[in-house]
Amino acid sequence: MKNIVILISGRGSNMQAIVDAAIPGARVAAVIANRPDAAGLAWAAERGIAVLGLDHKQYASREAFDDSLAAAIDAHAPDLVVLAGFMRILTPAFTARYEGRMLNIHPSLLPSFPGLHTHQRAIDMGCKVAGCSVHFVTAELDHGPIVAQAVVPVLDDDTADSLAARVLTQEHQLYPAAVRRFVAGELGIRDGRVGGVGATAATQSLQVPAL
Repeated sequence: MKNIVILISGRGSNMQAIVDAAIPGARVAAVIANRPDAAGLAWAAERGIAVLGLDHKQYASREAFDDSLAAAIDAHAPDLVVLAGFMRILTPAFTARYEGRMLNIHPSLLPSFPGLHTHQRAIDMGCKVAGCSVHFVTAELDHGPIVAQAVVPVLDDDTADSLAARVLTQEHQLYPAAVRRFVAGELGIRDGRVGGVGATAATQSLQVPAL
């Protein structure tokens, strides 16, 4: 049984999708937030999952917070750390600690549009498709080997909110599937790229609906 620790900052809808997926061979050992009032903590606690709120504002430096966060994570002996809307830039020492066993989901088709406001940027650039990416976390923000991607069309009348909602629906499918593959031992990294172990393809691309 592999232990998963999930990090959130808000309601944690992707965390909820992963918990609800009940991935064989895995248990969500803990949910940790950098905001003690994060709504996702109450949701997880109601389901018997250990929760912890670590207020990053109470720490003198980013490094001090990351050290405390790492100690809290390691108390659960994690095989995998999952970032699910965790709105903190992590230090290189922290990302190195969990190299090869920490995943993130980003609401764009990386390497396009790292950072914030991804949906509005895609609309402003006239993109015809948008989507989301699951990737292994490295020290560089929203980079790292890509595990899987899902694609949605950008419609002529889209706003950032409408596009975000459509992408989020795909996130809730893509992230549990990627975690399931990690738990099953189907992911490997070679030369900075993710390759499948066995017959499973390394990158998943969902069908783009007809325009």
